[in-house]
Amino acid sequence: MRFILSTLLLSVLFLPALQAADKPADLDALLEQVKREGVLEQQQNKLREADFVSTRDNQANLLAEAKAQLAFEEQRTSSLNQSFQDHEKYLAEKESLLQEKSGSLGELFGTVRQISNDSRSILENSMISAQKPDRAEFLKAMAERKQQPTIEELRKLWLLLQEEMTESGKVSRFQASIITSKGNLEERNVTRIGVFSAFSDGRFLRYLPETGSLVELGRQPVERLRDVIDDFESSSDASIMPVVVDPTRGAIMALLVQSPDLKERIQQGGWIGFIILGLGAIGLLLAIQRFIYLAITGRGVALQQKEIVASLKNPLGRILSVYNDSIQDVETLSLKLDEAILREIPKIERGLITLAMLAAIAPMLGLLGTVSGMIETFQSITLFGTGDPKLMSGGISQALVTTELGLAVAIPLVLIHSAISSKSNRLVQILDEESAAIVARNAERLNGITDK
Repeated sequence: MRFILSTLLLSVLFLPALQAADKPADLDALLEQVKREGVLEQQQNKLREADFVSTRDNQANLLAEAKAQLAFEEQRTSSLNQSFQDHEKYLAEKESLLQEKSGSLGELFGTVRQISNDSRSILENSMISAQKPDRAEFLKAMAERKQQPTIEELRKLWLLLQEEMTESGKVSRFQASIITSKGNLEERNVTRIGVFSAFSDGRFLRYLPETGSLVELGRQPVERLRDVIDDFESSSDASIMPVVVDPTRGAIMALLVQSPDLKERIQQGGWIGFIILGLGAIGLLLAIQRFIYLAITGRGVALQQKEIVASLKNPLGRILSVYNDSIQDVETLSLKLDEAILREIPKIERGLITLAMLAAIAPMLGLLGTVSGMIETFQSITLFGTGDPKLMSGGISQALVTTELGLAVAIPLVLIHSAISSKSNRLVQILDEESAAIVARNAERLNGITDK
């Protein structure tokens, strides 16, 4: 068929050329040419008709095949629809049977997801994760998944919880990367006490859940506690040693290291606090000087009571030196002794008024600092509001530091003043008793002379 079509096309293309080349010379030749061309045209028409008939038959065959394919597909679609309906009915029956057989398993799986979510936060914040990292990834997947967990997953969940409980009662030693207080990363031996405390090289550590690493506390607790953990680290595994345990898993330790020390407390008191401490230092030095003086004076008086010869190095000796045999009048002797005692009393009682003044001024200065701090706190509340309780409590705490310093200085000064006053009163009493004894002996001597 393609060959015939090609022949026809070539004849059509080359026909004008042939006609131009075979131009008739006369009418007979023209008649022969017309007849010949008519025969050729008839042949061409027959070829066209045959081609059209063949094409029609081919299209009819294609149409019949398409109709047959359509009928097959319609029959197949009907069969598939029937199969789909049957499968849907089968799935509905199986789902109903599954719900009937499952019973309370749906609630169980919901409980498993809830436990996984709750346990994930516990494991992420647990100090055990520093030794065994990436434990919470499985729990995170369990809490977020929609499918029901398998038996192996349930067993793994149970093992994770059992491992956490077991490790919480053990003392473990392991190597881990530690961030020092200077920001350096070092590989050290770490001792972990359950989920409560961890330390290395005598320094306490805390666990950062965000990075999963151990960090040295910026401020370590008191030296007594550090000595305890240092001894514990150097002990053998079989020995029983005391150790520091934080039952709140680091909360109390964090508060302890955040609490200000004595130096910071003093600095919180400001310039009023330094004035109070200065007054306390002055009072302490004065008290030490008075204690030494009264101790030396008391010892000299005690030695003078045992001796007959009066010594001018102690108050009692100076008072006794006033008495001599030339004084015959008791009243004159009494006045002389009183005068000598009055000269000694200021030396004995020197500094008592100053100590009393310092003991009275210190709490008043503390109250002044507290009032100033409270004014600043209320100004802060006026500017920033009461939304942050730490701002209020921190300002009030700093304001009360001066009162604490004032009382801390005043109370010892009051006790010291009382002790020095008591000691000086005893010395004055001894001087009064000895002078009274001298007057009495002189009066008896004079009465004896008069009787004779």
